[in-house]
Amino acid sequence: MKQEEQLDDLNALAPQACRAELLKCCGSARWAERMAEARPFDGINSMLESADKIWWELDAEDWLEAFSHHPKIGEKRAAVVQSLDAARWSEQEQSAARTVEEETRNELLALNRAYEERFRFIFIVCATGKTGEEMLALLKERLRNNKDTELRIAAEEQRRITHLRLRKLLEQ
Repeated sequence: MKQEEQLDDLNALAPQACRAELLKCCGSARWAERMAEARPFDGINSMLESADKIWWELDAEDWLEAFSHHPKIGEKRAAVVQSLDAARWSEQEQSAARTVEEETRNELLALNRAYEERFRFIFIVCATGKTGEEMLALLKERLRNNKDTELRIAAEEQRRITHLRLRKLLEQ
């Protein structure tokens, strides 16, 4: 019932306030703008369907903007200032990366730098439920991709994170 009430509240917000709430879930300004315009949502499923449709209609620049709103795996701060909710959610999502052995943490940090140098955007992964070692293995695997393939994979990871955060937004 709480999700439905929160969704009703989100649907009733002024456009600017709605965009601010949605930006907590995905850092793309165009995505948040289009989501605010897509309201009202009938339920969580229609909201998630709209989120996906809009996300995949955006271009790479919008995706990169969203990525920049996440801290690198193993770090606490994003390149762009996040809302308090988004920062807290990032902290929760990446908690496993901060509990790894020092050797694994150092390797994560080094490979994060190599990834960013190679692709010119941060390594983004839906970290919820993954151990630090699992994230390290994914990072090593994804470093082998070409840039176009990796951008699509990163965009899919962002889509998954957005789903989790939209649900969190409606559970507050």
